[in-house]
Amino acid sequence: ELFESEFFGHVRGSFTGAIKDRVGRFELADRGTLFLDEVGEIPLDLQSKLLRVLQEGELERVGEAATRKVDVRVIAATNRDLPAEIRGGRFREDLHYRLSVFPLEAPPLRERAEDVEPLALHFARDASEKFGLPLVSLKRRHLDDLLAYNWPGNVRELQHVIERATIMASGGRVDVGALLGTRPAGEDVSLTAGQVVPLAKLKKLEEASIRSALERTRGKVYGPGGAAELLGVNPSTLASRMKSLGIEKP
Repeated sequence: ELFESEFFGHVRGSFTGAIKDRVGRFELADRGTLFLDEVGEIPLDLQSKLLRVLQEGELERVGEAATRKVDVRVIAATNRDLPAEIRGGRFREDLHYRLSVFPLEAPPLRERAEDVEPLALHFARDASEKFGLPLVSLKRRHLDDLLAYNWPGNVRELQHVIERATIMASGGRVDVGALLGTRPAGEDVSLTAGQVVPLAKLKKLEEASIRSALERTRGKVYGPGGAAELLGVNPSTLASRMKSLGIEKP
């Protein structure tokens, strides 16, 4: 119901918590463009209704019998292998064909190593402006560490690694290999920024780093791939810092 309400809207009283009418995303995007990120995550029972909107331009709000017409251009993205999802019965083949009018495939970052260095330098400049810190100096050995990494999180993971390097370099030196988990901490500590940062700013930087890690892990704190592992701290320590800083999981 929540997925359907988000897409198509609902009328008051149509389900628990529906205290007023709501306009869905497709109606809001009428005569415009709607971007559906991670379209492979859409529940199977909702895919038929999405197909109808794409083919007929018609929808009904949850709890309403009236049919509404919309004219929306849809751009969809996914990191899933949709043909494999179709074979597994998790994605409709007809919806896949309807979405694939003009497909564009972006290779993962691990397959375009030539993009790692310019992206890293770009994110370093962005992080410097975002946090008000000196621009970190990426040496050849740091770039080699970045190139050797597999980047399961693609470009966003690279952005967050550079942001953490900028924050952690504010008080001295940072080991890029240790940040990536490709080398034990302490083997290479040559990335410096040479600035004394007021404690109030460090608190803000710590908060920004934690929020960035939680966004990257979709709110997962504990376990493999969790925010605690990403930040290199004990999960209970991270939970305590989140409570202290007033940070809630997204």
